[in-house]
Order: sequence, then C-alpha cells, then structure tokens
Amino acid sequence: MTAAPRTEDRRHVVVVGAGPAGLAAAGSALAAGARVTLADAAERPGGQYHRTLPEEFGGPRDGGSHFARLRRRVLDHPHCTWLAETSVWALERPDPEQPGPPRVHTLTGPADGNDRPRRVLTPDALVLAPGAHDRVLPFPGWELPGVYAAGAAQALVKGERLAVGDDVLLAGSGPFLLPVATALLTAGAGVREVLEANTPKTVAAGWTRRPWQLAAQPAKAAELARCTALLVRHRVPYRMGRTVIEARGDGRVEEAVTARLRPDWSVVPGSERTVPVDALCVTHGFTPQLELPLAAGCALLRTPAGEFVAVDADQRTTMPGVYAAGEITGIAGAPAARTEGALAGWCAAGGDPAAPALHRVRRNRERGRAFAARLAAAHPVGPAWPGWLRPETVICRCEETDYGTLRSAATDASGAAPRVIKLATRAGLGPCQARICGPTVAELTARLHSPPPGRPAEGLPPAAPHRRPLAQPIRLGELARTPDGPEPDPKESTA
Repeated sequence: MTAAPRTEDRRHVVVVGAGPAGLAAAGSALAAGARVTLADAAERPGGQYHRTLPEEFGGPRDGGSHFARLRRRVLDHPHCTWLAETSVWALERPDPEQPGPPRVHTLTGPADGNDRPRRVLTPDALVLAPGAHDRVLPFPGWELPGVYAAGAAQALVKGERLAVGDDVLLAGSGPFLLPVATALLTAGAGVREVLEANTPKTVAAGWTRRPWQLAAQPAKAAELARCTALLVRHRVPYRMGRTVIEARGDGRVEEAVTARLRPDWSVVPGSERTVPVDALCVTHGFTPQLELPLAAGCALLRTPAGEFVAVDADQRTTMPGVYAAGEITGIAGAPAARTEGALAGWCAAGGDPAAPALHRVRRNRERGRAFAARLAAAHPVGPAWPGWLRPETVICRCEETDYGTLRSAATDASGAAPRVIKLATRAGLGPCQARICGPTVAELTARLHSPPPGRPAEGLPPAAPHRRPLAQPIRLGELARTPDGPEPDPKESTA
C-alpha cells in the first residue's frame, strides 16, 4: 500500500480568479492530487456569473446547484487554500532565462484597508483565469452620471438588489443585453427598450451559419427563451440596427438620442430619435483582462474579436508552467469557461492528458470555441463607430481627455508614438490606468496614424493597452514593505 503524499510534497497549483473557469480549474487540480491556492479579489467565489445577494442579507440558499456543489468541494478540500479579497498585483520571474512559472505577489484584504498581508506564492504551475470586463465605446455624454456599463448594472442587481433607474434604456451589442434586461426587470426597473446595434442581416448571418452546431448549446437556447419571454411579458421592444449615439442631461442623464445604423455602424441621417430616461446601460462586448498574462510573458493571439491569450490543446500558454482559461482565451460564456478551467487545472496539476474522462471535456471545449467564433461573427463592432464622436467627446473619463486632443496628438508626426500620446494627453493615466479607455485609445490612434509611428524605447516592450508593471493598484508603503511571511497553508484560508 502506498502512503498518500504529504501536503507539502504535492504539486502546488496557484489559480488566479474564482469565476466559472478558476473554480473549475481548482476543482480539477485537486482531483488530480495537487494542493491548490485559489485567489480572487471578491469575498466569495463565482465571479459575475454566479454573483448573488449574500445569504446573511436574505439571499437565496443555493445548496443543490452544480456550482454550489463544486464550491463546497473546492473550499472544503483539505489541500485547498482559499484567499478571498486577494489582489494579485504582480508576477515576477526571478530569472527570465530559466523556465517555470513566475512567483505570484498578493495582497489580502479590502482595497481601502490598512495592513493588508503581503505574500509571495511560489507555484509549480499557475492557472490564470481573471475574466473580462465590459467594453463601452464612447459617445457624447457617456460620462454623465446615470450612464452605466451593463455589467455594472447587472452587478448592482445581483449583489445589492439595486435597480439603476425606473426608466432604463439598454444599448450596445451582443446577447449579454438580454440577461441584463432580465435582471433589471426582475428588480422592478422599467426597461424602455433594448437596442442591438448590429442589423438583423448581420446577426442572422452569424448565428445561422452551420445551424446544426447550435444543437450542442441547449442551455443557451433555454436561457434565450426565458429572457425573450420576460421581455414579451413586460412589452419591452427589442430593436436591431439601432443604438445610442448621445446622452444628454443637466448634471445627470435625462434623455438618450438613438439612431438607426448601417451594417458598418455609420448613422443613417434623419433617423435620430430622443428617448427620456433616468438611466442608460451600454455594452459593446468584453475586454479580456490581459495584465497578468502579459506580465507572465504569454503570447497573444489576434482574432477578429480582439486579442486573447494563445493556448494549446491543454490550455498551456507559451510560457512554461502557465495555463490560461476562460474569457482571456476567448469570449464564449460560462459553460465554455468551466470546460477550459477543468482542462487547465487537470493538466497544471500533472494529471494524465490522455485520461479518458478528458475526451468529453475536450469535445465541449471545441464546441465552446466554435460558439465564440459564432458570437464574434454575429455581434461585431462596426468600423464606422468613431463617426459618433465630436471633438469635445470625452474619451478618457478619468482624465477628461477629449477626442479633439487625442486626434491632434495622434496626427502629429513628432509625437504620435503611443507612450508620447499618453504623456501628452494624459489619456490612460487616471485611476483606472487605461482599463476602460485603453483599447479605445489604441484603436483610435492606430486609425489616425497608421502604421503606428516610432519604435519601442530601448529596453522596453512594445506599448500595449494591457501592459502594466503593476497589475493592480498598490500603496507605496505596501510596495516598499517586505512580504509578511511564508505562503499560507490550507488552515489559513481567508474566507
């Protein structure tokens, strides 16, 4: 009889992010015999998809769902360390010439708290599953109070039972508009209408190609049917080929100007219509959180839907010992993220990549990738959207940099390099550090000055909107302080 390995002798897998992908990765790595450290900035695992009101505040007791069972299996496992409210602010490769995963620098505690424990984790393998956040294209007035990213509005409903307004208009592109509308209606908000920017022809062309493949997504079809039924019951119009091109108001949003769009998202003249609202929710897709993959040195893959982390058949990135799963490898929804996470966790833990149980996982992963491609084709961002902008339209809300200033800098041959534009206009230098405006600024400046001028400064990597020396904000005192001690063991989980 062979004795079970001691905890300290087990392969150590660090998983960053506890949404559907990260939680599945942790469960799979534990099943493969590893010890796991699971870190997330939130108090509870689940991410945005599984966000609910806490039970102590009257939230539902979700004890029987697949997610609830997986959460218990992971957090109660004797070889799992759960680090709640933990920010991974840096990845460090001690010797860039040596293979192996980077060391993981963490801070645990509320973002505005003092004396947050600082630790350095040294994994045998690292799984990155940080997820994505809303992408919102700028338009005149989008900086007004009362204009929300759709994900933020959904989070307020799910986590706080707060509806952002009584007369809400949803606009943007993608199926995410539907669950947000459903959440708002369930919370008692009045939803005036839902606007999908792409035309019916574009959406139909993307979704109806190889229609038999949709049979593999029965859960999504059921969710679509539930959302559609609720919109019908509340008589909420769902219009395609129309979007919000301006928000107006005195001190906060009071009305939205909508317009009909052509397939390239240019405005059809004379189609403008004014709608009174007290809140406006917008989303134009998702931006993967690529700070940590770039810090780890992972290569990116450019696709029609944007840049994502390049992975192989086992979710392995181009950096040894680093795996990626979920929305940083492609936007395909929670089921696909869970599948990728399960595969990444198993392989990161040293599990047999030829195990028979992985056949179905890999088949589902391929279905998820096919769904991501279909989603990108049905709901693209039209190239003519900058036509909505005016010189005074704010692009960077933190620093109030407007389109006119950005355009002047980008068209100046002597100062159009990305880092020069950042310093000259301050776009991306505010509190969000370009997490919101970065992709938009990069796209606009590339269009205004193509090809991008200049070369990277000697010794620095090429400028990119997601490349940051520090992945999360950290106080100077915390940065200067030495780590607080060794890695926590499972008994020291912070939950």
